[in-house]
Amino acid sequence: MTTETQDRVFTGFADIWRRARALGILRLIVFFAVLAVSAALLHATVDFGLRRQRTSSFGVMNRIVDGTINADIVIAGSSRALTHYDPRIIGAKTDLSAFNIGLNGAQTDMQIARIKTFLRHNRSPRLLIFNLDSFSFQTTHDGVYDPGQYIPYLSEPDIYTALRRINPDVWRSRYAPLYGYAVEDARLVWLLGLAGVIGQQPTEDHFLGFKPRNLPWTGDFDRFKASHPNGLPINVEQAAIVLIEELLRSCAESGIKVLLVYSPEYLPMQAMTTNRREIFDLFERIARDNGAELWDFSASPISGRKEYFYNSQHLNAEGAAEFSRIVGERLARSAL
Repeated sequence: MTTETQDRVFTGFADIWRRARALGILRLIVFFAVLAVSAALLHATVDFGLRRQRTSSFGVMNRIVDGTINADIVIAGSSRALTHYDPRIIGAKTDLSAFNIGLNGAQTDMQIARIKTFLRHNRSPRLLIFNLDSFSFQTTHDGVYDPGQYIPYLSEPDIYTALRRINPDVWRSRYAPLYGYAVEDARLVWLLGLAGVIGQQPTEDHFLGFKPRNLPWTGDFDRFKASHPNGLPINVEQAAIVLIEELLRSCAESGIKVLLVYSPEYLPMQAMTTNRREIFDLFERIARDNGAELWDFSASPISGRKEYFYNSQHLNAEGAAEFSRIVGERLARSAL
């Protein structure tokens, strides 16, 4: 074989190799492109299914962002708000519409992000009841409770901003298809989303946002008391104080009356918080400085009745019904 022939052969093999490599790279690009598009479509499908939910917790959030609540009285706060205020009873006592947007497992920063999202989409209520608890002056530090619940709503500016303060990497859940559902969603809500696509709805356990808990006394308090016989102080964060004051000022500017309420807390638990007086002094100062009214039910007869609680912080369904009756009747007597 001559040198010229050898060169042609080697050139031919080199050309075939280059073409094969190019074709392989192209196939690889196409493969990953199809994978990315499929992931994006699946993510959008799950989001769509969750946004179609009209019952349970996603049903409440969807009503918030769809702007279909528009109640006269709105109750907000943590799980204590969620389980203590029955809008059906409060509405019947006041002849006004009421709705509960309390959020389970949420510290003050996420509670207020939910309130701001509500106000962004719905008509301003005549009255906002913001329920307080002994942890009201704390923000989220160790990650949000049930992060999967927020994934379909990461385009909501107040939700996203609050989550970014807690976890700067939350952008991955917003912009990387399926990342949030695969990494953050411990509750597998994506299955609920797929069910929603075909019209399946979870059992309704929220009634105008209120979630009654038909539970007996759990014994958690007894274990807590045994492990902390001298009680303990609860940390107070300036950041949480600022958030609450900003909310009150914003509501005042919008003509929304705010009622701060400390709903019943099991009486023996109250003695366990060693800086409780300091916390209530702050509640009173914030209410006074921002033109809000403060109702403290710490000394309510309900607080002394163990049968009305399922743990030291939360009323069961029977206790919530009694408390809602009292709140509704007091609101009916007041000037809303």
